Parts: sequence; structure tokens; C-alpha cells
Amino acid sequence: MTVLFLIYFAIFGLIFGSFFNVVGLRVPRNEMLNKSRSHCPNCKYTLTWRDLIPVFSYIGLRGKCRSCKKSISPLYPIVEATTGFLYAYSFIRFGFSTELIVALLFTSLLVIITVTDLTYMLIPNVILLFFLPLFIIGRVVSPLEPWWDSLAGGATGLILTAIIIIASRGGMGGGDMKLFGVIGIVLGLPGVLLAFFLSTLYGSLISGVLLLFKKIDRKKPVPFGPYIVLGALTSYFFKTPIIDWYLHLF
Repeated sequence: MTVLFLIYFAIFGLIFGSFFNVVGLRVPRNEMLNKSRSHCPNCKYTLTWRDLIPVFSYIGLRGKCRSCKKSISPLYPIVEATTGFLYAYSFIRFGFSTELIVALLFTSLLVIITVTDLTYMLIPNVILLFFLPLFIIGRVVSPLEPWWDSLAGGATGLILTAIIIIASRGGMGGGDMKLFGVIGIVLGLPGVLLAFFLSTLYGSLISGVLLLFKKIDRKKPVPFGPYIVLGALTSYFFKTPIIDWYLHLF
């Protein structure tokens, strides 16, 4: 039965990952309530059900539009597969519990933010405001210990990032600050501090490699949201062993 539920959550994640692609692409353009069907951005070909099967349609079409044969962004299947994996892993970690609901909501937010920031370099307020009350309710039902840890985490996420923005004169954006505030409610104080450290570490390492291979331009801004997402996910799922390892070292 566990294997069946694992498969169920993976499929569930694939389907929602496809939906999160739509949310991430349409919300910044204020098109979320647009009832028009999904279509190829190049030739406007209306996608059929055969073109919308998460991951498998991309593989079957070899990454190209069925009509005009222009390449489809690999972001679509990557987001779908990642969401499927995160949903399944959340079930492995938490089983059927109230924390599983928090995990599914948290990973959903982070996936959507990745799409919006990679595509538009934007973290929309409307998305953060949608998830914020859900996380507050989630932490009431599945509280951290001590109970005020979520409040401290949210406040620290906002204040710490605001200090960085002021000190660096815009080195980070307001969207990053608000995202850290929301993340802090889920992770708590130690978790958001760890997420912040890991985000900067990931950003430095990955950006350094991309610069080395000339995949990005030093003079052009780079979205920091995906690094925040990586740091937040690492902290959420592995906070305890990482902190224990750190304390054991020192």
C-alpha cells in the first residue's frame, strides 16, 4: 500500500506541476483567469490532451511543438518532474500527517516561485499572499516547538533580508525579502537562518560555475529566487541533521 500511495503522490505532483507551470507563467501577466486553452507561444497551435501529459508528452514530442516543430522550453518537464518528486518525497518523510499538508503547500509555493523568477525575474505578491494564510493555519495545526518559532522565523526572514538590501543598496529585491518572510513562518528561526546561509552558498557556487562557463553575464542581473528555493527545501527536509552535524563540528 505504501508503494501505491507513493506512486499516487508522484502522479499527483506531476499533474500539479503542469498546473504550476501555467500559474507561474500567467499570474505575472495577469492572465490567470483567462479561459483560453494552452497553446504554443510560437504558432498559437491549441494543445490537445496528447500534448499535455506531464513529462511524457515532452519526451514523445522530442521537446518540439507538434505543429511548428519549434523547441519547447525544458522548464516545463523539469517543473513537472520536480513537483512529482517533491510530493512523493514529502509523503515518504511525513506519511499521512498534518505536516504532510504543510510540506505539499510549501513545495507548491517554491515550485511556482521558481517558474516566475526564472521567467520574469519576479516574485508576485499575489502568490505570496495566497499561501501566507495557508501557512499560518498550517503552523497552528502543525506547530513548531516552541510555538513562537514560526513568528520569530517570519520576522527574522523579513528583517535579515531588509538589512542585506539596505547594506548592499539593492543587491536583493523586495520580492526576495517577502519570500523569506513567508518561508520563515514555515521553517522557524533556526530553519530560516539555515535557508538564508544555504541560499547564499548555492548562489555563489552555482553562479560562479555559470560565469566560468560563460552561461551568464556578470553585468546582467540573475534571479536569486531559485537559490532561495534550494536553500529553503534543503533546510525544510534536512535541517536537523545539518544543524546536528554543525554543532558536532564545533
